[in-house]
Amino acid sequence: IVGSVRAYAADGICYIGKLIVHPDYQNKGIGTALMKYVEDHFKGCERYELFTGHKSEKNLYLYQKLGYGIFRKEKATENLEFVYLEKYGNGGKAAHDTVRQKDS
Repeated sequence: IVGSVRAYAADGICYIGKLIVHPDYQNKGIGTALMKYVEDHFKGCERYELFTGHKSEKNLYLYQKLGYGIFRKEKATENLEFVYLEKYGNGGKAAHDTVRQKDS
């Protein structure tokens, strides 16, 4: 196994998680292919959503390259912030590129 991704749909939203590609096979299009497969498999969804850590620069680059936009950041620990990204279905664009702060 060189890569995997998990996803499920609920109420018109496809939740994507655990995109993993073996380090020896990164930067060869596998992550992109896995993400496109998920989007195609769940093409009836209105929206796709995922999150990653703020230090995962390669993941953030990939997701934004694929049209995902940041819609929320949430502090998980003192050293970790979760970055939530979304993309609208049918090849749509991300809702926006600005960050909405979590209501306190």
